[in-house]
This record gives sequence, C-alpha cells and structure tokens, in this order.
Amino acid sequence: MGGYYGMAVLVGVALLLKAAQYDASCDGRPGAAGSPGRDGWAGVKGEKGEPDAAMADSSVEQGVLQRMKGELGSRGLQGVIGQKGFRGDLGAAGDPGQPGPHGPEGRSIGLGQDASQHAVSAFSVIRTDSSYPRYNQPVTFQTTLVNKPGDFTAATGYFTCRVPGVYYFTFHSGAKVSMCLRLASDALTDNPLGFCDYNRNSDQVLSGGAVLQLTVGQKVWLESFKDRQTDSETRDTQEKSIIFNGFLLFS
Repeated sequence: MGGYYGMAVLVGVALLLKAAQYDASCDGRPGAAGSPGRDGWAGVKGEKGEPDAAMADSSVEQGVLQRMKGELGSRGLQGVIGQKGFRGDLGAAGDPGQPGPHGPEGRSIGLGQDASQHAVSAFSVIRTDSSYPRYNQPVTFQTTLVNKPGDFTAATGYFTCRVPGVYYFTFHSGAKVSMCLRLASDALTDNPLGFCDYNRNSDQVLSGGAVLQLTVGQKVWLESFKDRQTDSETRDTQEKSIIFNGFLLFS
C-alpha cells in the first residue's frame, strides 16, 4: 500500500510543475496548497547492538562487576557419588627409625647352650629301710627310679630347685604301725604340711601332696614327726616303704 501512496505523491508533484509552467505563460493564479500527507509505516526493527566497550574491557574493576551480579541462588542437591578411584602406587620406604632401648636381662634357667631344650625337673625315689624314720629329720631313700636332671639327692633326702617355677610333690607310705609324715620346704617355713594315719591292727597307707612355687636354691624334703605314736611303734622293724615324687609343672 505504501507503493500506491508514493505514486500519488509523484502525480501531485507533476501537476504542480505543470501549473507552474502554465503560470509563466498565462495570466492565472497559483492553486491552493494540498493537505499534508499521512505518516509513513514503521520501519523494520534493527539488529541488536554490540556490548558496551567498557563492559567488555578486562580492566573494569571486579567490584563493579560483582555489584552487577544477581543474588546467589539456593544450594542444589548433592550429586551422585562417583566411583572409587584406583589405588595409588606404593610410596617409597621411609627412613629407618632409631633403635629402641635394651630390654631387661633375661633369667637363666640352667638350660646350658642348647636353648631349644625345654626346662625339665623330675624325680621318684623309694625308701626300703624297715626302721622307723627319725622324728624331725629328712627321710633318706635307697632306690632312685627317676632323677632328671639330678636335682634330688637320695642320701640326704633333699630336692634342690634349679629351675624356678611351679612344682607338684606327692608321697605314699605303707607300714603296719602308725605313721606321720610332713612335706617340708623353705617355701613352707610357717605352714608345713603334715599327714598322719594310725594303726588299727592292719596295714596303714598314708598319702599326701602339694603344689609349690619355688625359686632357685629352695629345698623340699619329707620328714617324720611325733603325734600320737607310741614308743613301741617307733621301735618297730617290720617292712615299711615310702615313695616320694616331684616334678616341674611349668617354669
């Protein structure tokens, strides 16, 4: 429609020019001015302009840009945890540390040079003398069944501790008269263990035993003691036997 409007304008201009030519050769008067034309239609929207050079320049202060930013949004949800990464290579070995202090000196248990040998101590002896054992004296023995490694002395009746530890001692006696025996030791100075069996016109069997903890050098022995025996019993010469045993439980 704008084309038709332009055409009308051109026709109007041509008529004015023709009238002017006519005025020059004829005695006429100028015609009346035409009415103003209407406004034209709006043009096509132009393209978006380039950003401000000041904003694009990296020299703009960060504070200005920070103030131009919008408000911080709310924190989003945590994302899915990723897969575990591969194990890294083993690092180089560190420098060796300082040597530690010396430990306490060990105790000798008499094993000699062969440390692989276990500590042992055991004995079993028999008294075959038919005489009545003397009161308050160590009982001596005539037959040795076991004595490893030799901690018991049959002639004196003493066991001497060589390996410190816990031991078990036991004895058995058989006689036709009353008998009282006690297990004596350096470790039992305040409480010796006494056992008695009294004659009832039959063979008497007496037994006793104890577990003792000994240190090196302590002794253990059997001895007879007076209780209710008669003088005639102490003079008895009938067959008698006493068996004395002992061994190390653990050092």
